[in-house]
Amino acid sequence: MKNEPAGDVHSLFEALYDGESAVVRALRAGASAEARDEDGTSALYLASVQDLPGTVRLLLAAGADPDRPSGPDGGDLPLCGAVCGGHTEVVEALLAAGADPDLREEFGFTALRWAAGLGHAGIAELLLAQGADPGLPGPRDELPLVVAARRGSPPTVRALLRYGAPGLSLALEEARRMLAVDVGEELLRALEALHGPGHERAVRRTPVPGGVLVTVELLREGEPFAGDDQETGHGAIATLLEERLGLRAPFDELAVRALRGRDPELDDWRETVRVLRLRGDEETFQAAADWAVSADPLRQILGAEVLARLGFRTEEKPFAARAVPLLEVLARDAVHPAAAEAATRALDAYTSPATGR
Repeated sequence: MKNEPAGDVHSLFEALYDGESAVVRALRAGASAEARDEDGTSALYLASVQDLPGTVRLLLAAGADPDRPSGPDGGDLPLCGAVCGGHTEVVEALLAAGADPDLREEFGFTALRWAAGLGHAGIAELLLAQGADPGLPGPRDELPLVVAARRGSPPTVRALLRYGAPGLSLALEEARRMLAVDVGEELLRALEALHGPGHERAVRRTPVPGGVLVTVELLREGEPFAGDDQETGHGAIATLLEERLGLRAPFDELAVRALRGRDPELDDWRETVRVLRLRGDEETFQAAADWAVSADPLRQILGAEVLARLGFRTEEKPFAARAVPLLEVLARDAVHPAAAEAATRALDAYTSPATGR
């Protein structure tokens, strides 16, 4: 391969798998950067979906059109292919070369629609920063924010909200709907609707930043042949959207969202704590105080974290006189070490300058 002429289409596609030096030789020998294989797949598309950012840059520099469709029916776009794979560096290269983030490929998908549906928050941010329309609907006229809410990815929802994405009420409705279902069962139903019931299945729960990724696979003779995944940050998303819409969720509902994952490191928990601290009123104090004196260690932790900075405004700590004694008792008497530690951390907030988290 390395010593043979490289000016034809076949040799360029072989070069893609041999590294950037081989691609350079093929291009110098006369291969077109716009080359397509026998199926109509372009070299640029293949390099994009294979996550070959250096090769993508070489092809773009040699004249490949970042927006030229690929595939037998011209239904695939390099940018969409890179987004689907989560290939951030390739996405950056295509956007830098002028790829239009709002172009639609087959069935009406845009790059942002793919990013929203797959929970690729960083890529969604890149697309939006390069002018992607946050309100451009995809298939079935679904708005990106609604798709991201269904996905359960709070970082993706935050990115869309920063760029003024419309559809807040519809997205809130979807997030609340997902709160009422089991994500694994929802995925399984969708897969069985496509592939029929009765298959063996495998379910995995994988930690991701601020949440959990649930993956369901259908198996045939022990091997997966179909699958899908979804995140579980629907509680955090509902809380974010309610805040934007000026809605005030009941305390019990917020507590359920925080406690459902049983992990203070999840976004569902953190968004509940953040929103309640900002309320800073008597009703919120009473709710947090009730949680702090409950018998459930997780509720105790939740109460302590809310009390830690409840209503803090610059140097003002309006509930100090009542919160500190509660926290001191919890720090001293809590049976569960994590509850005692949460109370101790909360007390630190009252002995140090206010931090407006």
